[in-house]
Amino acid sequence: MAARTTRVILRKNLRRTIAAGHPWIFRDALAPFDAAPGSVVTVVDARGAFVARGWSETGPIAVRVLTTQDEPVDEALLQRRLDAAVALRARVIEPDTDAYRLLHGEGDRVPGVVCDRYGAWASVQLDGEAAQSWQPRLLALLRPTLESQGVRGVLVRSGRRGHKRVELAWGELPPVPLTVREPGLSLCGDLVAGQKTGLFLDHRVARRRVRELSAGLRVLDLYAYIGGFSAAAGLGGAASVDTVDVAAAAIELSAQTWAANGLPPQRRCGHASDVAALLSEFAAQRRRFDLVIADPPSFAPSEASKPAALQAYAQLFAGALALLEQGGLLLAASCSSHVRMPEFEAALGEGAGKARRVLQVLERWGAPPDHPRLLAFPEGDYLKVVLARACDDARVPRRPLAPRRAPDGMG
Repeated sequence: MAARTTRVILRKNLRRTIAAGHPWIFRDALAPFDAAPGSVVTVVDARGAFVARGWSETGPIAVRVLTTQDEPVDEALLQRRLDAAVALRARVIEPDTDAYRLLHGEGDRVPGVVCDRYGAWASVQLDGEAAQSWQPRLLALLRPTLESQGVRGVLVRSGRRGHKRVELAWGELPPVPLTVREPGLSLCGDLVAGQKTGLFLDHRVARRRVRELSAGLRVLDLYAYIGGFSAAAGLGGAASVDTVDVAAAAIELSAQTWAANGLPPQRRCGHASDVAALLSEFAAQRRRFDLVIADPPSFAPSEASKPAALQAYAQLFAGALALLEQGGLLLAASCSSHVRMPEFEAALGEGAGKARRVLQVLERWGAPPDHPRLLAFPEGDYLKVVLARACDDARVPRRPLAPRRAPDGMG
């Protein structure tokens, strides 16, 4: 039997959803309660029967569920979850890979806690005040596992947009750039000042696909960040690669990634430029590409921003497709959990319509298996990737003007 905790009453009929594994209980589903962030709370139904146990949280998510069993939420539970996550990675991570997600928050049933391994370093990201309040205990649990894998320095990232901070939890600071490996590809990143936890580890599948498809192609890599797609295309034998990112620091990292893979500099051109402006410039120059990669930052950080985000995706895809050669390939991606795949494909279709292109969808995929998603938690399907082909000689005709009505007494 678990130790005494704060009891929270579930007012909405969500027992089955919670029992199936959904890791969040929103505040409007619960009777009002008072508990500090990170406090262990026990959720019961109106009759007082046990439903779940988890951490109290601030904001709309009131409880982050850690278990639907009547058991303690303590270091022993967290250790079991960590051990299960490590065992899963041992099964699914490919050889020649030293950069991957070791612990995926809600997907591994440790909500709000992410740990990415980058060779001899690790980056821990804590989302929410509940996880942050458990930071010392979480790091103490992670340390033996990480040290056994040769990790000699751990960074902790916390806070949200505009308030993010990165601290050295223990060990040494990583070099800048830090070079890591995935099958057949080296990547250079900055774990301190970089985006996400340092790299976009979830695009490992997409990078491999780009390498497989790029032989002889003219490739345009938009929002390139460290240039992982660019280097993958270069290794795949691309004839030329144009790498675009608004940040000059990202273009420098992309050049280092290119060089780390032994690729000839004359086959790549870096552009520290706004993507929309460069697309317009390339269109005026009548530039054409055989593969365009459009992987923008999240256009929809909230549900309220989704309508504007879908329009932004459509506009981006229209600009990208205007440069695509007949029979060319578009790899389009979204990392926003608020945008579902059908909505994303609808935005892709709208962009195709604006560009008067007919598209074939060749493949769809999401994050790799080191980013598992609970079946009952569709919000965890944040990454969407679509590989499409512009059909040869297929153009959508412009919509004809409505016939002008003749004035009365004429025509």
